[in-house]
Amino acid sequence: MTAPSTFGLSSEARNLHWLLTNLVEEVPGILSVAVVSSDGLLLLSSDPGRNEAARRSPADAPTGPRGSAADLATIVSGIGSLTIGAARLLDFGGVKHTMIAMDEGSLFVMSISDGSLLGVHGSADCDMSVVAYHMALFVGRAGHVLTPELRSELRKSLESESTGSAR
Repeated sequence: MTAPSTFGLSSEARNLHWLLTNLVEEVPGILSVAVVSSDGLLLLSSDPGRNEAARRSPADAPTGPRGSAADLATIVSGIGSLTIGAARLLDFGGVKHTMIAMDEGSLFVMSISDGSLLGVHGSADCDMSVVAYHMALFVGRAGHVLTPELRSELRKSLESESTGSAR
């Protein structure tokens, strides 16, 4: 994984980048991670260069999960919205996490704070309980600092990264 540049970011934003990098590097089986705002915008990704590589040409696209970091953000946002709607309809309270086991991988979605979500795409052989445990640690450490100001800073950072790499 290539860490995105954190130059010029606040200490809170740099800490979130570090937590995300640590999650991906320390937990076996994690393929990609996305932090998504309540309105579905990608705030932080384990693979920010993925968007640009996928745009250039399919031959240049990274191996691993299909699609871009923005695709993972869209999926996470959709699943989050669907499960929140189901919980309201069933009157079961708030959604804590969602796990989807597929033949060749897993997808985990966990609420962070204020509607933000953490999404993790894992390999087929990942230990789902270990991934969920480490996601809960991430949420516990990140939830209290993910303020509207920090979300705005992270979003602007991603936008400037994508416009800078397009040049």
